[in-house]
Amino acid sequence: MRVYPTIDELRDAQGDVHLALGVFDGVHVGHQAVIAQATKAAKLSRQASVGVLTFDPHPIRVLAPARAPRRILASIGHKAELVNQLGVDFLCVQEFTVNFAQQEAEVFIRSIVDACQGRLASISVGEDWVFGKGRGGNVGKLLEWGEMYQFDVHAAAPVRVDGERVSSTRIRQAIRDGSLEAVEQMLGRQFAVRGTVERGRQLARQLGYPTANVVAHNEQLPPDGVWQLEVKIGDTQYHAIGNLGRRPTVETEDARRLLEVHVFGFEGDLYDAVVEATFMRYIRAERKFDSVELLKAQIEADVADVKMGLGIE
Repeated sequence: MRVYPTIDELRDAQGDVHLALGVFDGVHVGHQAVIAQATKAAKLSRQASVGVLTFDPHPIRVLAPARAPRRILASIGHKAELVNQLGVDFLCVQEFTVNFAQQEAEVFIRSIVDACQGRLASISVGEDWVFGKGRGGNVGKLLEWGEMYQFDVHAAAPVRVDGERVSSTRIRQAIRDGSLEAVEQMLGRQFAVRGTVERGRQLARQLGYPTANVVAHNEQLPPDGVWQLEVKIGDTQYHAIGNLGRRPTVETEDARRLLEVHVFGFEGDLYDAVVEATFMRYIRAERKFDSVELLKAQIEADVADVKMGLGIE
């Protein structure tokens, strides 16, 4: 999958261009339905490319930072991999700035038409998607411009789970609540976060369980506590156990929230590596122990619990 940094780069797309437009935070099942429309439309063309056009940062962080969520569902790198798994040919990540937000909706669409050099075949969006200055663009306007500039418009209806519309806001709340079964239904996959491993004080190593200190890439995190994890390092998947929180037994109250991960069967240096952690099972809440010895005993019990469940030694 190719990645284009601006709309102008769409000129390099091959053949007829079928484009899915949206923010796509988390690439949940509703977003997947929009992208599926674009891939379906492309199958009707002999030579066609399917692309996703999204924005970074999240538009609400530019337009209304006070109302913006503190956490997102997928960093831009994570989003790129999720989109790639849907079989698209390219991802266009347009920087979202104040100046960009001031574009009239038709000017935005015309910039796509011009970049595609007459090869824009279709645009797919959610049926309630709005865009452009003053939210002046919508499906009705897209249909008008599609007729004017000769491209088809496909609008996906909202996807519902348990009778309620799937949205990024609803998913973030379910993650905060620890309702990972509901999260999986709405994402269409198991819940995972990405983060970079930073050097710590190596206290866990002294306890006999070396950990990687994973700092999430601004992605929404579930409740603090001990978790059974699956960790992806490069192309390899490992079983793991992790503590999410502020480590109250050995740190002060204002310590940074981290995901400390002990990876079973891994040997090597992970500093500065980007890892992906999938949350599989909640073990227990984080707590402050009266001594380091009691903490070590609890860690041993937690590790034994996870290994027994996995059937490993």
